[in-house]
Amino acid sequence: MLRRLLFVDDEAMVLSGLRRALHGMRQEWNMEFVESGAAALQALDQERYDAIISDMRMPVMDGAQLLEQVKQRHPDVVRVVLSGQSSREAIFRSIAPAHQFLSKPCDPQELVTRLGQAFAMRDLLSNESLKTVVSGLRSIPSLPRLYEELTTVLQREDPSLGQIERIIAKDVGMAAKILQLANSAFIGSRGRVSSLIQALSLIGTETVRTLVLSVHVFSSCDNAEVVAYLPALWDHSIVVGALAQRIAASQGCKKAAVEESFTAGLLHDIGKVIFLSEMAGKYRKILGTNPGTILASEFEHLGCTHPQVGAYLMSVWGLPTHLVHAVAFHHFPSETGETQFSSLTAVHAADAIASATDQSTLNQDIEMDLNYLDCLKLRDREVLWRSFHDEYLATKVEKESAAEKGVACR
Repeated sequence: MLRRLLFVDDEAMVLSGLRRALHGMRQEWNMEFVESGAAALQALDQERYDAIISDMRMPVMDGAQLLEQVKQRHPDVVRVVLSGQSSREAIFRSIAPAHQFLSKPCDPQELVTRLGQAFAMRDLLSNESLKTVVSGLRSIPSLPRLYEELTTVLQREDPSLGQIERIIAKDVGMAAKILQLANSAFIGSRGRVSSLIQALSLIGTETVRTLVLSVHVFSSCDNAEVVAYLPALWDHSIVVGALAQRIAASQGCKKAAVEESFTAGLLHDIGKVIFLSEMAGKYRKILGTNPGTILASEFEHLGCTHPQVGAYLMSVWGLPTHLVHAVAFHHFPSETGETQFSSLTAVHAADAIASATDQSTLNQDIEMDLNYLDCLKLRDREVLWRSFHDEYLATKVEKESAAEKGVACR
């Protein structure tokens, strides 16, 4: 079945150029080209499209205004904006409604790659209503205390990037949004950014300040039912990220791969956050099932699982393939047919090890895939990796004990 794509630009010559450049995709894409936002909305109301790719600078209705309308009327459509030489103010307005930002003139292969990844992950979701929910998300809710901590730091005259990074590295939602923006033409990046630290360095302190305090690109969770679950989920995500990072380092991975493993570990359960924020009541019932059966219950009651939902959101937002891959398969890495260590390996092992000692049933949902480790000839490394976690737990106990003594002495 052909994918239906809608291209919007007020310049006929630009549309002709796109038509020629993407001629080779005719066997996979059914492409329509229109010259105004009004024409685009009319087309979307008459036919179902998989994606819309719009120029930013257009008269009457610019790209940001158009995509905001599309988001409201057709939230399941993947929304891409071409930034070109748009003003900073216009680009900021496009952040909320757009899934991805590409530079203009558009690199056809980049567009093919990004949309191909998004469509591949969409095919994993059998629940149509969830596709609509995920595509319509503006941001992942953040823990109120972390959101408040970040806004307090950013209100200072000269906040340090290190302070900002330490806060965002504790919050799954903030981290995902920062990576979305870093992997876009929004900040002029043409590479794929898998490291949270690198992403923040590229975006810069002042832009983060504007995004948080003016554009409100992050959101504080105001649902008490959801907030009750988030601390355990956030703590687990941080532990898995740190452990995945150390596992990758112990395998002699390069710095970029080690940082990627931390980021993938931090984001591995982002699908659970989406379930909690968008369907808290229904998902709470799933979490009431026996430990270790969450994945099966998700599929039975929702038609898809948290790895699939998380990977789909990340693919729609244009995050690097390796991160999407690690999130999508962190429960069943054998399904990938991989034969070499990767960030997926680090995240799977870290998640299985951390889940075994986690006190929350929310996180007790995975076992080590020993056949996968055998295929990679890594079974003998499991004992070492578990010792890393033991060291982490021991250090945590020491810190908590010291903190308690400090409070008692006051």
